[in-house]
Amino acid sequence: MKFPTQYSAILDRIAAIKPVAYGKNRNFIDGDVTYLSPYISRGVISTRQVYQAVVKMGYADSSVEKFVQELAWRDYWQQIWIAKGSLINQDLKRPQPRVTHQELSESIITAKTGIDAIDSAIQELYTTGYMHNHLRMYTAMLSCHVSGSHWYKPAQWMYYHLLDGDWASNALSWQWVAGSNSHKTYIANQQNINKYTHSSQTAQTGSYLDISYEKLATISCPNELELTTIPELETPLPPMTQPLVIDNLKPSLIYNYYNLDPMWHSELSANRILLIEPEHFAQYPVSQQCIDFMLSLAENIPDIQVYVGNFADLVSKHHLETELIKYKEHPLNQHYLGQQERRDWMSSVTGYYPSFFAFWKKVKKELKQTAS
Repeated sequence: MKFPTQYSAILDRIAAIKPVAYGKNRNFIDGDVTYLSPYISRGVISTRQVYQAVVKMGYADSSVEKFVQELAWRDYWQQIWIAKGSLINQDLKRPQPRVTHQELSESIITAKTGIDAIDSAIQELYTTGYMHNHLRMYTAMLSCHVSGSHWYKPAQWMYYHLLDGDWASNALSWQWVAGSNSHKTYIANQQNINKYTHSSQTAQTGSYLDISYEKLATISCPNELELTTIPELETPLPPMTQPLVIDNLKPSLIYNYYNLDPMWHSELSANRILLIEPEHFAQYPVSQQCIDFMLSLAENIPDIQVYVGNFADLVSKHHLETELIKYKEHPLNQHYLGQQERRDWMSSVTGYYPSFFAFWKKVKKELKQTAS
């Protein structure tokens, strides 16, 4: 799977959405998924933009509800991050069960777990920066339930490689699988993996997951997963190639890893600055592939300039007037100064909800009222 970075190609991908088919087969590795997640995560497009595109396609609400619900999940994870802040970096609802170590199995890093579908998915992750959502769940299950890893380090490893890395979606989904953000852990045996990866013709048998769910619930760590390590994750930040050219009479628009929207104030004559903060990427490291993807997406923004450094230094060194600074809201932008602008959420529903379906109930009601 390749992810083009030209904005026109991204819009073409939105137009190609098959929301009804998505609701029926998204859990299969060859299902009609949209491959839009990297663009939503990088803030090139929004959940609202995608939702409105589907509405314009004229489908009945009930036929596309599963698709819209999945968009709502993205907003839901973000709302939890906004409400809980750094608390999402630890067990959110209860201590993760079955934890025996704080590392990651070496065989997961090397894609030699002995579970063929998972090993192939990890290799694809390294090559393309993408992993199907069901395979992410399988990998997390293998790490947390079978190997006994606490979810945090493995989640960092996966986030490091994902082009669609969104820390809220990633961390809270790992916690959901691990059982620290839900009332039970998620498990899947070899039969389930064979089904959703279409391995019926060459179904893997005899693996340590080729057992009943009753036995899987109490499985001990197999030999294949015993060796553990802490993955080395360091962000290869781009160098500052040239000084910024700033017109202090114009507004300054601050873009970052979570906001690369080329249409944001596109009509405005402004300084457009992609801010890459070393402190951010020290806490949430990403790979060279992710950095290259970010920089390539930024090329859709006319006259964008790259600044590697922290926000305070950017303001002081270039004498930016805070009242002329604009930026989009995000949990990692709390130290920014200037005019914070609301992101394009799919609905106006905000705040913390302990369950997705409590959140979804309010979102669905609003969307129905808006449509009518």
